[in-house]
Amino acid sequence: MGEFIKKTVTALKPGEDRAILLGLGMILCSMMMYFVLGITVLRSCADSVWTVEGTCAVINSTVTGDMNCSYSCGSNCWRVSRFPCLQVYVSVNNTGRIGRLSHNEETQDASSECVYIPRCQKDSAAMRVAIVNISQHLKTNRHISCFYDPSEQQDTVLLTRLYDHSAAFHTLLWPSCTLTVGALIIVMVNLTQYLSRLCEEIKR
Repeated sequence: MGEFIKKTVTALKPGEDRAILLGLGMILCSMMMYFVLGITVLRSCADSVWTVEGTCAVINSTVTGDMNCSYSCGSNCWRVSRFPCLQVYVSVNNTGRIGRLSHNEETQDASSECVYIPRCQKDSAAMRVAIVNISQHLKTNRHISCFYDPSEQQDTVLLTRLYDHSAAFHTLLWPSCTLTVGALIIVMVNLTQYLSRLCEEIKR
């Protein structure tokens, strides 16, 4: 009977070794994900100054002109298209503070004038329709939710935020799950090995 248990424990070792390697690989992968996401998304969340949500009243909505953009037409091929630049100014929380409205942080970084930058494409008419729809929506709904910088270092007001606490949570969720599962695999393998040795000692 003792010889049978010994053979069983020996047969388990290759599988246990692979399980431990899997667990260590998952932990290493999660650490790399933490590092990459930490210097991208989490840093952007920390640098975002538009932390206070309020209500903005649309003061002025004007198409100032056309802007150029580039779209891909194949390998190493780029062509130029155009879309109308919609410029919107709002008043924050009826305080008299006036700021230029921008769709989100990426739009703010990409353009100092336009409220929204559509995905560039060959069909400029489709981009124009998207901008016109936004303009009509803002004319119909004069009061909108917005995000602003309470320190007033940024005059721009955002319609939506890409980098907030929810984004940080979802960014850390998968690396945390991977780390937890990897650690559990290693713990379960060590527990199995301990119970196998304990069982073998009892049978002796």
